[in-house]
Parts: sequence; C-alpha cells; structure tokens
Amino acid sequence: MIRVNNIHIPLDYDDNTLRQRLCKELGVDSKAIRSVRISRRSVDARKKEHIFFLCSLDAELTVNEDKVLKRTKNAVKAEPYEYHLPEWKGGASPVVVGMGPAGLFAGLILAQSGAKPVIIERGRDVESRTADVNRFWLTGALDMQSNVQFGEGGAGTFSDGKLNTGTKDPRQRKVLEEFVRHGAPEEILYNAKPHIGTDKLKITVKNLREEIISSGGTVLFETTLTGFHVSDGAIAAAVVERNGSREIIETDCIILAVGHSARDTFEMLQSKGLPMEAKPFSVGARIEHLREKIDKAQYGSFAGNNHLGAANYKMNIHTDNGRGTYTFCMCPGGTVVNASSEPGMLCTNGMSEFARNRVNSNAALLVSVTPEDFQSDSPLGGMYFQRELEAKAFALGGGNYRAPVQRVSDFMRNQKSERIGEVTPSITPGFTLSDLNTILPGDVCHSMKQAITGMGRKLKGFDHPDAVLTGLETRSSSPVRILRDMETLESAGVHGLYPCGEGAGYAGGIISAAVDGIKCAEKIIKKTAT
Repeated sequence: MIRVNNIHIPLDYDDNTLRQRLCKELGVDSKAIRSVRISRRSVDARKKEHIFFLCSLDAELTVNEDKVLKRTKNAVKAEPYEYHLPEWKGGASPVVVGMGPAGLFAGLILAQSGAKPVIIERGRDVESRTADVNRFWLTGALDMQSNVQFGEGGAGTFSDGKLNTGTKDPRQRKVLEEFVRHGAPEEILYNAKPHIGTDKLKITVKNLREEIISSGGTVLFETTLTGFHVSDGAIAAAVVERNGSREIIETDCIILAVGHSARDTFEMLQSKGLPMEAKPFSVGARIEHLREKIDKAQYGSFAGNNHLGAANYKMNIHTDNGRGTYTFCMCPGGTVVNASSEPGMLCTNGMSEFARNRVNSNAALLVSVTPEDFQSDSPLGGMYFQRELEAKAFALGGGNYRAPVQRVSDFMRNQKSERIGEVTPSITPGFTLSDLNTILPGDVCHSMKQAITGMGRKLKGFDHPDAVLTGLETRSSSPVRILRDMETLESAGVHGLYPCGEGAGYAGGIISAAVDGIKCAEKIIKKTAT
C-alpha cells in the first residue's frame, strides 16, 4: 500500500475525485488504482477565499508499487496498523476502578485477553446517568453519585467527544478503531480534529460495556472504592461500598482510573499514605460567542458550508505575568454545561453533539495555576483550591446551581453585568448576572483580560463586547498526581496498584486517557506470563 501526502481536495469531493488526484500525483492511469481511502484529512483555511481539504490518501495499486514510489516525492510505503493483544496466563480477576476512557479501555483490553476483569463505577449506567444529568440541568437537583463527572463514560460523555491528542503512542489507533467498531462515525479514523459528540459517544460507551461483559468481564455500577487491603506491600483486595454494604473483592491488582473529580477517593488514598503530589492545572471561565460569527471569522464566505460544519479554534497568549493562558476544549455549535458534583459548589464544562448545530460556540478560557498558588502545601492543596473557587461561584450565582455570567466588556472594566447582549448564555438550570472579578484570583483575571484582547487580534470577534463569560471552569485536569513507577506503572507505594489516566495525573483528554488504560492493562497481563 502507498500513502500519498499533502493532496489538495475540494470540499465537495467524491471517490472519483480522490482517484483522479491520485492518478495525477502518481503518474498512473485509473486502472492502476485498485482501492483508495483517506488516511488523514484536515481543513486548510489559511486563505479565506480558497478553503480546501488537505489529505493523505492510501492506495492499493495493480502495478509495481516500488517503481511508483521511486518517482513520487510525497509518497511512502504504508503498513496497516495492527494491535497485538497480549495473552492472559491466568490469575485473580483484576479490578478496574472507574469507567471513564482510561477504565473503559483498560477493562476492554483485559476482557479481550480473557482476564475477566471486575469494573466498578460509583455512578450509574449511561442511560440512567443521562436522565439524572438532564433532571439536574432542568431543576438544580444534584445527584452526587450520578452527574456530569460520575457515571459510565466519565466526564467526557458530556463534552464534545473531542479525540485529538498530542500523544504519538500508536495505541491511539486501537482506541479509534474500537470506537468506530462500537458505533462512532468512521470519519474519526482520518479527521485531523476528530470528535464523536456527546450523543454518539453515549451509544459507543454502552456498546463497549456490552462487549466487556460478553467477553467475561463484570461491571458493577453504584459501587465505590472505599479502601484496599495490602499484604507484604502488595494489593490483596479491594474494599467497596455497594447497595449500602461493605464488600471485599479479592484481587492482586487494582487499576485506579478514578477521574479528576473523585475527591473523596483522593482523600482516602492520602489517608493510606499513598505517595501523591499536588500538580499544576488551570482555571478560568467558559467564553461563549454566536456560532455564525466564529464560523465567519474562520471560514469567511465558506461559513455555513455543510462539508466544513461549525468552525473550531485553538489559541494561546503569552501574558506579562508569565502565566500560560489559552483556550481549551472548544465546543463548536455547542452549549456550556453545569458540571457540578458536590453540594454548594459550581463548575462548568462545554458540550457539543455530533452535528455541532447549536446557536453558540464556546471554549474554556484558562490560566495556569501552580502549587505556589494554593493555600495549602498538602498534596491535595489543588483540590482545596478548586473547592474554594467553586463555593464562591455557587454563592455568586445565588444558589440552586445558577451560574454567574458576565459580558466580556463588563469583565474587562471590572463591573457587574446588568444586561445580556447578542449572546444568550446557554447554561442551565439558570444564570445570574455577576462580576467574575470578585471570585477569580487577581492574576488569573489579569491574564484572561490580556488574552481576550490578544486573541481578538488573532480571531476577529473573540473580544466582542457581548461575548459571555460563564464561571467557573476549574476542572481542566486533575489537581493531583498519584506517583507511580514509570516502568511498571505501579504505585510508588503499593505493588499491584496502578494509578491510571487523567485522574491520576497521567493523561489529558479522552484518547490519552484511553491509551494509558491500555498500557496499564498490558502491564497486568504481561505480569501473568512471568
């Protein structure tokens, strides 16, 4: 198979278009092309008057491929990806804690290998969880065990389902292929900025769970890890609470894929003396614009083209106080969602469905914070810092999980908003006009203001006076790192305990978390062969 890179393709291409482009690039006639498929596709919008797809195409030829390669500058030999599943040699069933991307894919690999894993999840299955979340967004009635943070699929289930990642690990292809095999759109295999959307992600997550069970795994919902037993420095059992009762699950390995919001679990781990440290993360607010204006700024006259969909952006700014300031988890044609998980505390996230066709587009506008900013030198200092900010946001919103919101122009002038302009906040169950300057740290506000101005120069309209800031975004990543041996991936304090994924501080997004879950599962499987 040959891969041809950097081919310009019109937005309205079809299979015949791809074949014609290949014939031209390779210097062959159409009969020489047995098959063609897109390997990678991105949007080139640098020139607003001429927007096109930039593609890599994989082709099987009927002629000698080596000869074609010698005369084609931008073509290489392409080998199809194949994941090699390690073989389970037997032993106690591994326990996986959490069903976010890390736990889900750790469980899938273990189940596919024949390890019969037991997966526990404090929240509910994705169907029940969706009903709980919708009820919260409608009424403000928070279920602390079933919400945007907790439940099957993890926090990413109520997001954009964004799958782009900085990791170069080849296992990411395994993740994407499993997503497609379980119901995700095939385009995620080749889009440079793939996304599933919350609506399709829920279906995919359910199908993954069903394969785990059909392959011999056990899934226990509404089951919380409350402790573990150690014998001779190694895991001997997991202690869980289920149906109001304490249960013991004997095992010699536990994968801790608890997510970034399992605060009571972090406290339990600290009480057991597990090596942990506070880590940097970021805080800020969601910034919301009219989708049509972002589309116009990015795509010019091509805005609204069905082949392009809603426009994306990703920006960062160097501020004079040295703090990293950037946009994160941009949700084109999406909504800002209330992502709270504790009583009397409020935080937000962004969410899009696959169609990305809502009126507004939003992104987190974030500023980095470090352990030096926390009021505690505890490993959980960042968590306490988050809680303090979230309590302030809840109070500023007036209770009942109404979010504090502010027009950008008012934020820049340090004054409470008295009205909403052209952008209507999308968050539910409600919002309160406020001044976010009163609850965010001064350095964070300073950086956000510089970023809004600077990003407005990069993306027309980003600094529009009527753009809306919704507070607060506090859970961009885990505030702690559970230390592990980078070779064995086991806890630095207990053998057989595998801190995993975003919650443990080793991933940042759906794909990297899923890859980390696969790596931890592989370590456990390979141990049985020694």
